[in-house]
Amino acid sequence: MAFVLDVSVAAVWALADESSPIADNAAHRLKTEFALVPPIWWFEIRNLLIVNERRGRLTVDESAIFLDLLSSFPIQIGPIGNDQAVLTLARLHGLSFYDAAYLALAKLEGIPLATLDHALEAAAIAEGIEIVA
Repeated sequence: MAFVLDVSVAAVWALADESSPIADNAAHRLKTEFALVPPIWWFEIRNLLIVNERRGRLTVDESAIFLDLLSSFPIQIGPIGNDQAVLTLARLHGLSFYDAAYLALAKLEGIPLATLDHALEAAAIAEGIEIVA
């Protein structure tokens, strides 16, 4: 079964000093399943890398290696979806529009969500969306 992959999970894969059983489980699932991400994913991943380069947590070379690694995973960009649905979820759960895009995608596709963001997790549970544990 597919699942929606939040950038917070991928951040653990990029940063050597981070760890999470949820991130490990998501990586394991990618061996036999695929992940869907909203279109904002492309920008969020690169922003994560550039911010952590500036903080000295990653080098330019490490960022390039990570992007190569990500390209080997079965991660697909999902549909943009209905902007009103995303806005409604953002307002209802106090989320950023970006986070609500992950929630809306999981809801639209009826698939679990892998996230380390506590507010996004709480919103998903409130919406009846399964969480990748």
